[in-house]
Amino acid sequence: MERSIESINESIGKGEAVVLTAQEVCELADRGEDVEKVDVVTAATRAIMSGTYVILSFPVDAPCSFLRAKEVYMNGVPAHVGPCPNERLGILDLMLFGTDHSLDDHHYGAGHLFRDLAAGNPVDVRVVTDNDVTFTTQVTLEDMPYAMMYGTRHAFKNYSAFVNTSDDTVSSIFHAIDFGPRLTEATISGCGQINPVKNDPLLKSIGIGTRILMNGSEGFILGSGTRSAKEKPNLTAFADMHGMDPEYMGGFFTSAGPECIVSWAVPIAVTDPSVVDAIAERDRQIKMSVMAVDKRACVGYSTYGDVWEDVDLEVTFDPKECINCALCEPQENCPMAAISFDGDKVKLDRYACFNCGLCTTLCVGDVFTGNMGSINFELGDHSANVPIVLRQSDKKRALELSEKLKEKILEGSFKLTQMVEHIQS
Repeated sequence: MERSIESINESIGKGEAVVLTAQEVCELADRGEDVEKVDVVTAATRAIMSGTYVILSFPVDAPCSFLRAKEVYMNGVPAHVGPCPNERLGILDLMLFGTDHSLDDHHYGAGHLFRDLAAGNPVDVRVVTDNDVTFTTQVTLEDMPYAMMYGTRHAFKNYSAFVNTSDDTVSSIFHAIDFGPRLTEATISGCGQINPVKNDPLLKSIGIGTRILMNGSEGFILGSGTRSAKEKPNLTAFADMHGMDPEYMGGFFTSAGPECIVSWAVPIAVTDPSVVDAIAERDRQIKMSVMAVDKRACVGYSTYGDVWEDVDLEVTFDPKECINCALCEPQENCPMAAISFDGDKVKLDRYACFNCGLCTTLCVGDVFTGNMGSINFELGDHSANVPIVLRQSDKKRALELSEKLKEKILEGSFKLTQMVEHIQS
């Protein structure tokens, strides 16, 4: 294989490059066609990604109005002040973790805050100075000269399915409601065959300095992420929040509090034979561990074929089927607050919907329906079949992102970059 990033970029400029999404390549392989003709594969994932934080810097008052900030809260979410003290400058330097929760609303977290900022919504800022004076103001992302999002543990090649093997319900970040006992339900995370690292597992194309899209904004990969391992590699990257699309980010409520949603789209330059082998691998060939949330231990193995083959990626919504329950369980428990009522008419906000599918398992009518699949694995001396009730990855929008990146590459608005250095696994 004699391709290089430089030669591929030249081919793109001439309109001669073959650029396909990861899904298109898998379909190509299914038809028995040659995948070696592909120059670039666009891969993507959208999921809850806890290892997320942002660094913000912006003015909140006139110079000399206060010495330093001691505490800061943005829409009630506590921020970590520093590292620069900005003495007497009236400027804040802040770090906010994606797992931080608002003190004012237990359903609101940093992920919701990040989406509000990207959407251009005004955010309330409460500042406590080092002499215990408190003042409030409002800011928008436009008021922030510096706003960067970082991922320290993103885009896992293969994550896990989760079940509860105990006799009691369990509160967990891996479920939007309490986890049902005795293997009655499963939740999953991971986009399977379209995931970026799945398409370059040896990291021959993805490296330090690879340009990506994070939530639709251009950024760069910095290296491997925390807890990255040969069996389950993940990546670290950053991107400017000013170019982010709020549709691809946000907050997701779990029974243990709000979590943060992040999306990645990555170009995989087909410059190494290992990439050719990897891009044709299907969901049914990708190993997925099954973890027991009650003891956080692996109890078996399945594949992403159970998760993404012959299932519905989008929830089907038919408001005419609503029977007007006294308490609407889907509305009460929707992790995205995407379900509402206008009088007695049920509504679904498709823009906010994550296609997690929880509503399909809670609705006693047929308002919300969809085939979610089930996890099959060997547990001891018997076979287990556990229905999937919640997806913490949104493959539908991940497919959209991979298509958008493909279009950007072909039109010349997104340039592939040569890595600075290989990532050491």
